[in-house]
Amino acid sequence: MKSKVYYTKEITPESLIKIYQAIGADLPGKIAVKVSTGERGSKGYLKANLIGPLVQQIGGTIVECNTAYDGARGDTAEHLEVAKEHGFTDFADVDIMDADGEMHIPVEGGKHLKYDIVGTHLDNYDSLLNLAHGKGHPMGGFGANLKNQSIGIASRNGKAYIHMCGESDSPEEMTERLTFEEDGRIHDRDTSQTAFIESMAEAAKAVDDYFRAAGKPIAHVTVMNAISLLCDCAAEQDDPVMHDLGIVASLDPVANDQAFVDFIYASNEPGAKELQKEIDRQEGRHILEYAETLGLGSRDYELVEV
Repeated sequence: MKSKVYYTKEITPESLIKIYQAIGADLPGKIAVKVSTGERGSKGYLKANLIGPLVQQIGGTIVECNTAYDGARGDTAEHLEVAKEHGFTDFADVDIMDADGEMHIPVEGGKHLKYDIVGTHLDNYDSLLNLAHGKGHPMGGFGANLKNQSIGIASRNGKAYIHMCGESDSPEEMTERLTFEEDGRIHDRDTSQTAFIESMAEAAKAVDDYFRAAGKPIAHVTVMNAISLLCDCAAEQDDPVMHDLGIVASLDPVANDQAFVDFIYASNEPGAKELQKEIDRQEGRHILEYAETLGLGSRDYELVEV
């Protein structure tokens, strides 16, 4: 059976609430809303006036983990300051989930990761709204729900562990191995790109398994606006390269990411062509097929306009 992906062209607080309701997720209890708070200096992160009404309506808590790279969000105190500067604390509590430590959760059937490393606060939540901003990514080609659930939910050390495909969980070692180019793109000198893409999928599946085992549901929403080549984690994030596409939402993260990618590849805009080139250069679409083989979801979907 095809997974249902709901879609709206409108990007407003009202349409975001409407498409969330269309999923029928009914997230219970204490709800974690995983959203990128955006690096200091970035432009494209999801803005408070757009997502605030939905987060308030469901009583959600904005959750993040510290970054593995040297930046403004590498430690909890400064990360919270950036979240405040970007308006997130105006409408919800913000929880840096690895502020008090981290824990290992199982990775089943993976080729690279022995486990996933997440913040201990993840256990404090009864359900998860994976609220992603769809954009490019300097290592993954693109970032949406799968990235948000893997690198996004991983702790500081967990992010390094994913980037180094299970070989080390040291942010310092990760930084030593990565080559940062002037245009913001990043390459790992030692690890294959395929292994990195697959490691992200394995981490995303680990979070899905962990929640499902406890009977905790997850819903996935991607806002396809301010689509740049670089990620919200980049202080030097570029301007959008194509027009806004709308919002997609699903209970299936693979289908939702596939829909986002399909919208990009259906566009003939020059910026879209540039983004397509970057996604292909970084083997970005491989995360979809590999996540599907792991049982995380399906690339086959039915688009339902809301």
